[in-house]
Amino acid sequence: MEREIKLTKNQLARLPEYLTFFKKCLDTRLKYINSSMIASALCFSEEQVRKDIQVISSVNGIPNRGREITKLIADIERVLGFKNTNNAVIVGCGHLGLALFNYNGFTEYGIKIVGGFDNDPNVIGKEFGDRKIYDVHRMLGKINELHALIGIITVPGEAAQSIADDLINCGIEAIWNFSGTKLNVPSNIIVSDVNMAISLSELSHKLYMQKLKENSNGK
Repeated sequence: MEREIKLTKNQLARLPEYLTFFKKCLDTRLKYINSSMIASALCFSEEQVRKDIQVISSVNGIPNRGREITKLIADIERVLGFKNTNNAVIVGCGHLGLALFNYNGFTEYGIKIVGGFDNDPNVIGKEFGDRKIYDVHRMLGKINELHALIGIITVPGEAAQSIADDLINCGIEAIWNFSGTKLNVPSNIIVSDVNMAISLSELSHKLYMQKLKENSNGK
């Protein structure tokens, strides 16, 4: 029986970085790696890396060698669910929605976009390969037909709660929310909010601090 793994928010944020780094290591034909090497390459503390790897790793490290990189990659992909492909639909096929709809990299993360929904007659009916954008009023029957478990919301904030309610009524179990609005959902529904204001504030602050540092050094 597979053990339950509990990860902190910060650990979840670091795991994709580990995964990308380990795949690059394989390209150099490196087979084993230890915490010190990982910490140095990613600018993490060695203690932090050791704790992260211990949580997700299914095997112990080998003295003076570390852990096998292929096994670390498999463990991270398993823990993050990347090997369990889940169908997803996008509601709101404007500029952002269409950009996500046409992004081909989601399959690497265990997500397959199988359809989209909108209320714009100019968008409804458009086809992208074997995927199509449907009238938002057809969600109830269509989401079940598409076997989708994830709903991606890219509608304006004022419409987000109503769309979330409709998605949940259609059987959606997880929501990726780009609306910027806090959603009120049942406790069994998983919600991940993408808050662009927070990301931009962090970016702006870091740039400001960098400029202060450069000015203090006389640049």
